[in-house]
Amino acid sequence: MDVGTRRRRRERVASVPGRTGLSLDVRDRPLRDIDGFAFCRSLPERAGVVAVPNAVFYDHKDEGAPFVRFAFCKRTDVLDKAVARLGRLAS
Repeated sequence: MDVGTRRRRRERVASVPGRTGLSLDVRDRPLRDIDGFAFCRSLPERAGVVAVPNAVFYDHKDEGAPFVRFAFCKRTDVLDKAVARLGRLAS
C-alpha cells in the first residue's frame, strides 16, 4: 500500500466524532455504562461495524477498558460506509 493511500484511509477513519487517533473512549458515547469489550460485542449489531477493545493491548486490562480501536486497512468505500454508520450511532 502506498503512503498516499494509507494517509487517505487514516484520514477517513480519523474524522469519526469523539476520536483520539484511531481509538475511541466509549465513556463519551451514548452507552456510558459499558466497557470496551461490551461496546465491541454490541457494535456489529448496532452499527454493522467492528472494533477491537484496547484492553487486549494492555498488561493492566483495566487501564485500556474504556477504549476501543478501529482499523483503516479497508477499501475507501468500506471506510466511508463505516464512518457514516458510526456517525449515526454517535448522534
